[in-house]
Amino acid sequence: MKYITLADAQHQPFWRRPIFLLFVMALAMPIAFNTWSALLNNFVIEVADFDGSDIGWLHTVREIPGFLAIGVIALIIFIREQILGLAALIMLGVATALTAQFPSMGGILTLTMLSSIGFHYYETVNQSLQLQWIAKKDAPRVLGWLMAMGSAVTFVAYGLIVLLWDRMGLSYNTVYMISGGLTAMIALFCLFAYPQFEAPNPQLKTFILRKRYWLYYALQFMAGARRQIFVVFAGFMMVERFGFDVHEITSLYLLTLMSNVFIAPMVGKVVGAFGERRALLFEYAGLVMVFLAYGGVYFFGWGVLIAAGLYVVDHIFFALALALKTYFQKIADPQDIAPTAAVAFTINHIAAVFLPAGLGYLWLVSPAAVFVAAASMASISFILALLIPRHPSKGHETVFQHRLTVAAD
Repeated sequence: MKYITLADAQHQPFWRRPIFLLFVMALAMPIAFNTWSALLNNFVIEVADFDGSDIGWLHTVREIPGFLAIGVIALIIFIREQILGLAALIMLGVATALTAQFPSMGGILTLTMLSSIGFHYYETVNQSLQLQWIAKKDAPRVLGWLMAMGSAVTFVAYGLIVLLWDRMGLSYNTVYMISGGLTAMIALFCLFAYPQFEAPNPQLKTFILRKRYWLYYALQFMAGARRQIFVVFAGFMMVERFGFDVHEITSLYLLTLMSNVFIAPMVGKVVGAFGERRALLFEYAGLVMVFLAYGGVYFFGWGVLIAAGLYVVDHIFFALALALKTYFQKIADPQDIAPTAAVAFTINHIAAVFLPAGLGYLWLVSPAAVFVAAASMASISFILALLIPRHPSKGHETVFQHRLTVAAD
């Protein structure tokens, strides 16, 4: 297989350049993963009669591969990152395609584990390649467009489900087979159509845990903890409490994606203009209010329109999370990107292994308390974000280093 440097890649046809490959992968992954997610709550309730505890256990199983993403460090000793990412994407597609073939608790958990291995290993490698292949000055803008691409593709997939689910009498098996198959085929095409791109800085292939990255690690841990509450319980609430059908919950996802298609590129510009510190502070403050309002849906009996509106606003705030990527890109040694991406993904999923199952039991007693817990986590993230310098860089990872430098001068 042909190997070319990033500089030489600029002489390739546009569609065979590294940035274009990132966009194709950003197109392929959501077809399988987001379609699986859109149907999941209805599928497990209607087919397997899941309750809040069951869905908590499913998501705990789903997050175990994320916790083990550190295994990517061992794999890239033998497999190039680009190959590993595409192989993981194929695994995600195939496992998604087979999901409805095993409509039992054990079958669903097994296929969930396999698709999750593909998703989390792909995401780990993808984040590493993005930070290696995209110049720092272009990162906020390009990452915003990559996010918009994923949202646009998912918007099309969800739109087809809304239009055709009842009209054509689609089944879970049909939709899962088509979406998973498309993702696997696109990944196979990329595997053979693109040369291997050589980044200018060879990546370390050993476990790395640097003291100066501690704030990045802490923010990743908190991001993983509070996001699990949204991923697991926000959509589940719409089905369990308000009785949303497949086409209704997918319509809500469509509304969310429509906003992200237009907002994600703007988010990249906002991060570039105002910096990571302000962007993350705004995100976390907004999430505190959103999660408290989610609790109000249960505690005060607020209606479905408020709940649906909160779901959309929640997604908009989460788009600002790309600032965490660019923050790390600015403070990192170039050769640390791949191993630290794996370590960060593992840290991000520490809470994910036990939190969904544990909060699933709390959900049975008080759904509002689950969202209050999420608001508390967002508050801690806000406090941590105050420690990010206005202009982070290597040697100025936190405000403490900046003050120490000024004092020394």
